[in-house]
Amino acid sequence: MNYLVNPNVLKDDVTLEPIRAGFGRGLKIAGEADKTVVALCADLTESTQMHLFKEAFPERFIEVGIGEQNLVTVASGMARAGKIPFTSSYAAFSPGRNWEQIRTTAALNNQPVKIVGSHAGVSVGPDGATHQMLEDIALMRVLPNMVVIAPGDSLEAERATKLVACNGKPTYLRLAREKTPIISTEESPFEIGKAYVLREGSDVALMGTGTMTYHLLVAAKLLAEKGIEAEVVHVPTIKPLDEAVILASAKKTGRVVTAEEAQAAGGFGSAVSELLTEKLPMPVKRIGMNDRFGESGAPNELMEHFGLSGRKIVETLEQWLKDTPRYHQE
Repeated sequence: MNYLVNPNVLKDDVTLEPIRAGFGRGLKIAGEADKTVVALCADLTESTQMHLFKEAFPERFIEVGIGEQNLVTVASGMARAGKIPFTSSYAAFSPGRNWEQIRTTAALNNQPVKIVGSHAGVSVGPDGATHQMLEDIALMRVLPNMVVIAPGDSLEAERATKLVACNGKPTYLRLAREKTPIISTEESPFEIGKAYVLREGSDVALMGTGTMTYHLLVAAKLLAEKGIEAEVVHVPTIKPLDEAVILASAKKTGRVVTAEEAQAAGGFGSAVSELLTEKLPMPVKRIGMNDRFGESGAPNELMEHFGLSGRKIVETLEQWLKDTPRYHQE
């Protein structure tokens, strides 16, 4: 499927917008389309951009206060009664604080509760390690019935939110706090369960989710200057994975790199590694947080410090690409 990439994505004046802003718009649109859509928040309405829905549909909004366990249990009850509930908080608190309630009341009962975890990743910035949720992808993807989505920009978050409202499944939507580059366009496709090739290449497949796809596009440009043609695959749906696209890109290039703004252990990279181990064994380099917590700092400084920026990714990959042969070539 052709994916229209923002032609200005690698320019200095690329448009920036918080991914969570797209969620706010998408939720309001979903509410306009379906009166059974309701919203619940844990005292972070404006931070998570749920205030747009609250202002439009006050009778369908519930403020539960600082009680994340109650947030999802009430939502699960509303889902059982025929509503489509969206819950929002910081990812450090939901799913960080209420995973057991999500597991037991939403996932186990296959109720269409939408868990929106905002302010995920180290790019949360100065709030520091307590609020930089890095373990959520691992926590949520292991839950049976759970769909896991990490949009690449605000436009995609808006499209994802509208589709999540209709998918009939418990779903985790992962959002970043800071403004990030718009990588897509209004015409770019988005389907739950689909991955997209944003740049063709033959030497290595760079597979990213969420905010990291932009940094892989930067890395691919820098690698091309060194004579290495990298394919960039955007994987906004972490569960279920688009096995066909991932396997095709892996077979074409013979080497795979994954990138996520989360713990490298158990997350998106692990999901790709599991797939390749079973169906197309080959070298995989996982880029993410390596068994450590974050720190307080400016978002861009933190991304650089932890090796998640495009420039730092290239530094990490140069020797790995020299040492790692390509597998499964035609």
